[in-house]
Amino acid sequence: MPELPDIVVYIEALDRGILGRRLERVRISSPFLLRTALPPISAAEGKQVTGLRRVGKRIVVGLEDDLFLVLHLMVAGRLRWLGPKDKPPGRITLALFDFDSGKLAFTEAGTKRRASLHLVQGEAALQQFDMGGLEVLQADLASFAQRLKSENHTLKRALTDPHIFSGIGNAYSDEILHRARLSPVALSANLGAEEISRLFDATRSVLTDWTDRLRGEAVEKFPEKVTAFREAMAVHGRFGQPCPVCGAPVQRIVHAENETNYCARCQTGGKILADRALSRLLHKSWPKNLDELG
Repeated sequence: MPELPDIVVYIEALDRGILGRRLERVRISSPFLLRTALPPISAAEGKQVTGLRRVGKRIVVGLEDDLFLVLHLMVAGRLRWLGPKDKPPGRITLALFDFDSGKLAFTEAGTKRRASLHLVQGEAALQQFDMGGLEVLQADLASFAQRLKSENHTLKRALTDPHIFSGIGNAYSDEILHRARLSPVALSANLGAEEISRLFDATRSVLTDWTDRLRGEAVEKFPEKVTAFREAMAVHGRFGQPCPVCGAPVQRIVHAENETNYCARCQTGGKILADRALSRLLHKSWPKNLDELG
């Protein structure tokens, strides 16, 4: 799922391409995409783009008459910029937004159709999409600590809960916890002041570093390789590969469709965290630490 750094770079590209432009036509090709009926999507046609913003992991396109298009990419949704003569990418295209400067394709790989599009009118209606998570890049340490301690969750869950922190998902939470040298299953209520400060610094630096990196890769172009798995990441999606800090093999915890990656040596004192499926299967054979892992 595209997270804060990816969404920021998307918005910057859209700002260059469609701000001040007129939305001439909206073509919806998937009946599952549009989640609102009033105002009708036709109300957006002919309106000029007045601004772009991020609300959590959503992209908001402001239009004349106080209208807002709200795009939620979810796991497999992506945006592609097409020139006037470019053809949209086949079956994965859910919607096309025609501007006088080109076309924006809203695509989604797979068949689950989780991505969504809303059209709402007025700031009050837009607020329903704000889950209340803290914007860490705009917060101080005290605000971060208060929000972290507001509920007692594992650090992995706390970082990815949109009601607690805004814009952080599965991928960057792994990177943040690795940089902070903290276990993904440590409880937020048990963290000391130094650990909270470390987590705060890591959260800000990971989000800033990756935003700058993705911005550099785009280089005035529309982002084309938006993915949760990047070669330069330290641990996310790198199960079995060496940790770039200590060289120990990256470990994982698999739960439902999500995978948590971590370095046992850097984050858990060498302890291998139980993976529900595998530890149940292996019972006593499940390794407890790096030494047993061999």
